[in-house]
Amino acid sequence: MSLILNIDTSTEIAMVCLSENGIVITDSVNTNQKDHASFLHVAILGLLQKQSLDLKELSAIAVTEGPGSYTGLRVGLSTAKGLCYALDKPLILISSLEVIANDARNNYNESKYLFCPMIDARRMEVFTGLYDHDLRILVKPSATILDKDFLSNYLQENRIVFSGNGSMKFQNILDNKNAIFFETNNLSSSISQLSLVKFNSSIFSDLAHSDPQYLKDFVKFQ
Repeated sequence: MSLILNIDTSTEIAMVCLSENGIVITDSVNTNQKDHASFLHVAILGLLQKQSLDLKELSAIAVTEGPGSYTGLRVGLSTAKGLCYALDKPLILISSLEVIANDARNNYNESKYLFCPMIDARRMEVFTGLYDHDLRILVKPSATILDKDFLSNYLQENRIVFSGNGSMKFQNILDNKNAIFFETNNLSSSISQLSLVKFNSSIFSDLAHSDPQYLKDFVKFQ
């Protein structure tokens, strides 16, 4: 049996869930991005108490490594690393984009679809990439400024499912019958599926060398 604590604080909505063998048994969300840090520890303890479980019973801890909110990623990863160190549990890192893409794949589960998750990076910029049905990377994740020609070569021959909180910006400028826009709806289930795959394959990350994947430098405006 695998009992995994999954953490995602990469966007404006923070989520923590407990999953058993890839199935969500309980979860909690926070919609106020400024409160992610204070929400996280309370939510984790609340979920464990709800299931009458102890931290020591966890098999592993999974957390989204980015891209996404700079502060959110630091909050999530530092919490996960601290728990792993204190409990001597393995750390699993999951791409934020892959979580969103997998959620869309769960709803469009046919090989003819490609998946393009988008995380808002302000103005017309998004963190994005392109994945096939097996979540293999076709276009490397990056910070991208959107225009109407983005992925035009892929859209000529493929149906692409766009999802994530940055996809609405692209929907407003794109007119293509091969584009499908999907509202992300079950990230708890998605991250639980992905963390189980890595757990079963013993794909763990080193605590000392695990850092957020920002994809772009932080710029502080004066």
